Amino acid sequence: QVQLVESGGGLVQAGGSLRLSCTASGRTFSGYGMGWFRQAPGKDREFVCAISWSGNTAYADSVKGRFTISRNNAKNTVYLQMSVLKPEDTAVYYCASKINYYRVASVASVYDYWGQGTQVTVSS
Repeated sequence: QVQLVESGGGLVQAGGSLRLSCTASGRTFSGYGMGWFRQAPGKDREFVCAISWSGNTAYADSVKGRFTISRNNAKNTVYLQMSVLKPEDTAVYYCASKINYYRVASVASVYDYWGQGTQVTVSS
């Protein structure tokens, strides 16, 4: 089993920045694909970005150029640096992992484990 715990959410003004963290425990972090998803009230969960074990990345068009995903395998942690935040970025952000997976994946059903989510609110 893998447990994922997100942190770093909060309230920020439009144009500001936040960094989310997701720390995995329970199994070795190696060989995991990781992703970030978000869900706004009344909307479906949507893909934000993903990173492979080797560091390849993929981003949704809506966040490309503003968000950066990275990982520190020694710390079993993946990060989401969010900049130039917009009110439409307001959502609960979830990290997800896929064991024994060496690609990036933008489809939620690919992932095995999910964190509990962290709220990000961007005020205008």
